[in-house]
Amino acid sequence: MHKRLGEIMIQAGWIDEEKLNKALKFQLQQACLIGEALVKLRYATEEQVAMALGKQLGIPYASKENQILNPEKGQGLEKFIPEKFARDNAVIPLFIENNMLATAITDPTNIMMLDNIKLVSGMEIQPFISTKAQILKVIDSFYQGQSSLIDKVLDKALEGGAETSDNDVITPDGKLDLDKVIIGESKGAQSIKLVNAIMKQAISERTSDIHLEKFDEKVSLRLRIDGVLYERSAPPTALVDAMISRVKILSKLDISERRLPQDGSFSIKYQNRVIEIRVSVCPTVFGEKLVMRILDRGSVELNVKIIGFEQRQMDDFLKAAAAPNGLIFLTGPTGSGKTTTLNAVLNTIKSPELNIMTLEDPVEIKMEGISQVQVKPAIGLTMASGLRSFLRQDPDVILVGEVRDNETAEACLKAAMTGHLVLSTLHTNSALEAVPRLLDMGIEKYLLASTLLCLAAQRLVRQLCPLCKVPYRPPQDEIDQFAAESMLNPMPDLTRLTFFKAKGCPQCNNMGYKGRKAIYEVYFNTDAMKHIIYKDADVQKLALEAAKGGAWNLRASGWHKVLAGVTSVEDMLSVTVTER
Repeated sequence: MHKRLGEIMIQAGWIDEEKLNKALKFQLQQACLIGEALVKLRYATEEQVAMALGKQLGIPYASKENQILNPEKGQGLEKFIPEKFARDNAVIPLFIENNMLATAITDPTNIMMLDNIKLVSGMEIQPFISTKAQILKVIDSFYQGQSSLIDKVLDKALEGGAETSDNDVITPDGKLDLDKVIIGESKGAQSIKLVNAIMKQAISERTSDIHLEKFDEKVSLRLRIDGVLYERSAPPTALVDAMISRVKILSKLDISERRLPQDGSFSIKYQNRVIEIRVSVCPTVFGEKLVMRILDRGSVELNVKIIGFEQRQMDDFLKAAAAPNGLIFLTGPTGSGKTTTLNAVLNTIKSPELNIMTLEDPVEIKMEGISQVQVKPAIGLTMASGLRSFLRQDPDVILVGEVRDNETAEACLKAAMTGHLVLSTLHTNSALEAVPRLLDMGIEKYLLASTLLCLAAQRLVRQLCPLCKVPYRPPQDEIDQFAAESMLNPMPDLTRLTFFKAKGCPQCNNMGYKGRKAIYEVYFNTDAMKHIIYKDADVQKLALEAAKGGAWNLRASGWHKVLAGVTSVEDMLSVTVTER
């Protein structure tokens, strides 16, 4: 007789009897499965429910971590389960063994789904269980075409042919549907095909920004992948203006205005997910430059356990976030992942008992259960005025996108002093430099010392491709630098130290890196640090006191990622600086 799912999860230590009973009541109210109830109430993760269901049914659990959810290309697996069927049903072929097709699915009890997979593949199925989010992520990488979509369209453009118009496929809610455009079969103008192909390839390569610009004798098309710009096949000069006009039309910008910068945005539907494209057009001496920022919500996993925190850092940050009132500041340059971190923290603490409100410019990640407001300075909705109105909305937690001026800083302080938890960001080089910056904005020392809960800073390092990274014995200068800056206690055996470096393989497009991870410094404001802030706010004294308590700075956190084989020495050193 099978154990009940709740019993398995209690035995695993993921939930207790009280949470199970609440979930059972919620299940009856919502008419859903117990696993769904546990996830919706945030008592358990989708991964934990999947693992428990696998134990209950005697079906193996597949994930990237246990290396099972890792189908190899070149085996012809895509012939058995086509990409469209895989996406529509959240299934992925894994391997073939003994004339059986191993397939990861989300619900092994769905007999109709298993029958459909048998019908499509023509093989007997050996099911594995996984989560929908993990399966869809693997589908993106597994079915990614080897040949460039941009190159395919460029080849056709160079072959010539008349330019003809084509009607866009627009969804009922006004989004451009890229799934309906088939490269090589559409009769649309080449400029439209090229824009679509560039967006498709950029999304498949995990691009954050697309740069298109003309120079005197050439055209440059670059994609920013994991923080680094890479050249791609450039379109013909004659098509660039038409391509920029195409993007302007989608963004509802003025196509006749070419002398002034313009900003806009539009949304697309691609591979069953909605992606926002933020557009900036800027005039240069050679013509207009186009930058398109891709905001793919489906590629962002708001989980504090996987974004890069060390255990002590995560505990300190969440300890501060659990406080009923106070200030939390996260610092770092533009594009360092501050928004993702803060949203991951909000995603962790949010519950029906908390009223969480955010004030952002712009709102980049939309989240259920949280009231998000976008500032509009043109009509008087600024950070400071919006924050004042928030206080009449009975909030428990407030996220302010960025503190840029004295008025916003004072409004944040007043909100924290009147019983609200306030999270925000600042642009400083390190976490502790936020203290003098806030004092310069007019905050009194004694008020800052008493309301400040936590200061943190972050940077993004590129992750080494796990399939091709190469171990090596570091030279003496790297060993010495590691020993001096890593702040590890106890120190590992330096004679056996092993680091890793990038190589490159087809899986990472020969870049040697795949994805990025955050490195942090997190300082919980202890009584000793409060005394220093109140007395003279000396940054060096604060750093020494934090180090005494075992907190790591950014460079030390970076060395830990190097030691763990997450990133390379070169990449870590390029984004961190030593403490003065």
